[in-house]
Amino acid sequence: MKVVLFKIRVREDIDQAEYERTFEQMLELVSTVPGFRSIEGFAGEDGSELAVAWFDSDESIAEWKQHPQHLVTQERGRTEFFSAYDITIAEVDRRYGWPHPAQ
Repeated sequence: MKVVLFKIRVREDIDQAEYERTFEQMLELVSTVPGFRSIEGFAGEDGSELAVAWFDSDESIAEWKQHPQHLVTQERGRTEFFSAYDITIAEVDRRYGWPHPAQ
């Protein structure tokens, strides 16, 4: 299992409605990628946002990264929505909790 941590800072001058619409489109689209498991979002006290996405494999992540509609949205993120972003991709060696987290 792989986890993708996508930390962003949103520009102050964005069209918030368009940002939210685009985000919803990407959620629908990533849900069609084989090997995609789930995504959760969090807001930081400093105004940053963090998306935590779970995938089965590097291949699943690569398929998402290279999806044609996602490529267009990646560019829009750099030019319209984000002032900065940081992506971390990690292998999950162990995951546990109580009660046990859903897979």
